[in-house]
Amino acid sequence: MGLREQFTEQMKEAMKAKDTRRLSTLRLVLAALKDRDIAARTETSRELLGDDEILLLLAKMIKQREESATAYDSGNRPELAASEREEIAIIRSFMPKQMSAEETGAAAAAAIAETGASTMKDMGKVIAVLKERYAGQMDFAKASGVVKELLSAPKQA
Repeated sequence: MGLREQFTEQMKEAMKAKDTRRLSTLRLVLAALKDRDIAARTETSRELLGDDEILLLLAKMIKQREESATAYDSGNRPELAASEREEIAIIRSFMPKQMSAEETGAAAAAAIAETGASTMKDMGKVIAVLKERYAGQMDFAKASGVVKELLSAPKQA
């Protein structure tokens, strides 16, 4: 079952259970997904986003909510921060397990070796390979830091 079907099924279950928080979060996700589908339409193509793109969208939504929660914490609004964190937990339930720092480092090193990257100019190629393979499983902000570190490290002779 694809992610779209999971969202729809979970939304039906949330309606039956009268779980308003989960229901509103799922509606937000589905609305964002629909917006993205509409933006991706062209004259010749009406294809919907695939699961990889949906996972990237979910990761972006989580990041937005984390930033909001931090802002609410600093603004002394703990109830709003808690609400954002509840949404984060609901959205995360649809994502695959996140990779650890060690796994991210190993994946980055493998991508560097595979692409033959040797300088910072090649960073984009490496990140593209990582995004293609590990969508939704990796925090790409942290991964880009790891790739940058690996590419700028002095080479052993």
